[in-house]
Amino acid sequence: MAQIELDDVRKSFGTLEVIHGVDLDVADGRFAVVVGPSGCGKSTLLRMVAGLEDVSSGTIRISGRDVTDVEPKDRNVAMVFQNYALYPHLSVARNIAFGLELRGAPRAEIKRRVGRAAEILHLEDLLERKPRQLSGGQRQRVAMGRAMVREPDVFLFDEPLSNLDAKLRVTMRMEIKRLHDELGATSLYVTHDQIEAMTMGDVLIVMNDGHVEQIGEPLEVYERPASTFVASFIGSPPMNFLPAMVEGADVSFCGGRLALTNASPHGPAILGVRPEHLIVDPETAAFRLSVRMVEPQGAETIVHGVAESGGREVEAAAVTVRLPGVHRIQPMDILPLAARAEHLHLFDTERGRRMS
Repeated sequence: MAQIELDDVRKSFGTLEVIHGVDLDVADGRFAVVVGPSGCGKSTLLRMVAGLEDVSSGTIRISGRDVTDVEPKDRNVAMVFQNYALYPHLSVARNIAFGLELRGAPRAEIKRRVGRAAEILHLEDLLERKPRQLSGGQRQRVAMGRAMVREPDVFLFDEPLSNLDAKLRVTMRMEIKRLHDELGATSLYVTHDQIEAMTMGDVLIVMNDGHVEQIGEPLEVYERPASTFVASFIGSPPMNFLPAMVEGADVSFCGGRLALTNASPHGPAILGVRPEHLIVDPETAAFRLSVRMVEPQGAETIVHGVAESGGREVEAAAVTVRLPGVHRIQPMDILPLAARAEHLHLFDTERGRRMS
């Protein structure tokens, strides 16, 4: 069993604590994605699991074994880095085999493992080439092959696709997920790209400023974000937030009123609604949008504007709408917008935590 467990893990640099008591349990065979903005601590967390960073306090267990103070080479993990870390003077085959050669593995065993990795990653015709003769995607596959041949308990990925162009990232996302499914290994994958997180992960771990904001399956995190941070970070375009007032089973905002599916405490709140859950409907409109900019994208149209109440713009109420297909909307148009109660999210005004 290759389970990853973190118990109240903290990391400090001097007096500055950058990882604040992280608890985590990644089950055997799962593909867990740690996602968050740059500087939130996700790569530091990954490096602590790998043993490349010391843990200030807390416990890390892999396959039930306490590895908190175990050397990286003895943790049976393999890491794929952002910059590939290939040896330029070695062939693809030698790069893949390098770790096994250092361990003194039998030559026949090295040949078998390298051949198997090359077959899975479609590198058979590239084994004699040097890294400079490869494309970015091919270099990344070599780096993954070097990790594979170690047959580790856990694969660790540190933003492995960030140096690739957009089209190649899509291809490599599928390659990494296919590899994970074929090997059945446990993987911990770090990225700042929420599209990568949503499409690749079985489990999302959303981090912010050294804290874990939410853990859950991708659609669960998307549909029921635990905070305004998660709601704004997961989803593109991000969720809209409007100042609101809750009155039992109703919420009023921007001069309009909507019924809630569940009654909530009375008082001010932040109303969240995703751009794709707003619809243009004059008959049931809850508020009006004064259009400022339109982004036609063929399959969909993104509309940016400002909410209006009684013909006046509402302060701090910028709104984005995502409409399917082509729409002939122009700046300064007024759109009547509606939303269903099941698509509304309420957050408290003090901490931005979910209310309902």
